[in-house]
Amino acid sequence: MKVSDILRVKGGTLYTCHPDDTLIKAVETMAQFDIGSLAVMEHGELVGMLTFREVIHTLARNGGVLGARAVRSVMDDHPMSCTPETELEQVRPLMLERHTRYMPVMDAKMLMGVISFYDVARAVVDSQNFENKMLKAYIRDWPEEETGKAESNAR
Repeated sequence: MKVSDILRVKGGTLYTCHPDDTLIKAVETMAQFDIGSLAVMEHGELVGMLTFREVIHTLARNGGVLGARAVRSVMDDHPMSCTPETELEQVRPLMLERHTRYMPVMDAKMLMGVISFYDVARAVVDSQNFENKMLKAYIRDWPEEETGKAESNAR
């Protein structure tokens, strides 16, 4: 399974902000849409990611106050990314190793979407459920003569 499969199921909605937006405005957007990240875009290009992790670290360092800080001052300006053609088997260990919950999907310099660790986990579970269903159907429909041959060969 490829990252493009997740994007196809997830849909095309992409939440963004500008690096000069206030952190408060970005947090309000995240709360309004119940999302954990925003792609930070400037001049049509991805320049960073803002996730709840950066927001929480900022709150902890500043006594629970966001103040008038700009997104630029706290965003991850070098987020790890992947392409639509990246296999999920490559993405999962990277996200685990680097504790990355949100990953931009890039096609050259164009942002195609953002996948979350939840999206990846859901795709894996859905794939395993489908595989289990197919295996159970295959076992239920096992031809009788094949079963007899297998038993006699086992003796």
